[in-house]
Amino acid sequence: MSWHQSVIMLKPRPRGFHLIDDELLAHLPQLSYYKVGLLHLFIQHTSASLTINENADPTVRMDMESHFNHFVPQNQHYYRHDYEGDDDMPAHIKSSTLGCEITIPIYQGQLKLGTWQGIYLGEHRDQGGPRNIVATLQGQLLE
Repeated sequence: MSWHQSVIMLKPRPRGFHLIDDELLAHLPQLSYYKVGLLHLFIQHTSASLTINENADPTVRMDMESHFNHFVPQNQHYYRHDYEGDDDMPAHIKSSTLGCEITIPIYQGQLKLGTWQGIYLGEHRDQGGPRNIVATLQGQLLE
């Protein structure tokens, strides 16, 4: 059993849902050494999220953003936490709803995602800045 852990700083992105597979994989060359295992990704922020969804049609990401903005609107009179702006509390709710971590199987040095699956960063702030992701690889190395 072999372990590797690193922190990946993602470039800042605007509010919305973004495919981040390529950026993550560029920081994880060690993935190619694993015969079988798991990649665990944990985002170290309370106003962004990680999820897996459609990777081919960009309108899915647009629809996700539209739905979550309707589902968790800004400027609600019952929000008390607004220290960092009108998008602050809604960002926390969206992050808790979608989650801060995902785990993906590894097989023969590659992520074992489905044909149309991609890793999304949900950026729930208007100006979220760079985001840190702890990437933990565990598994059996190739011989």
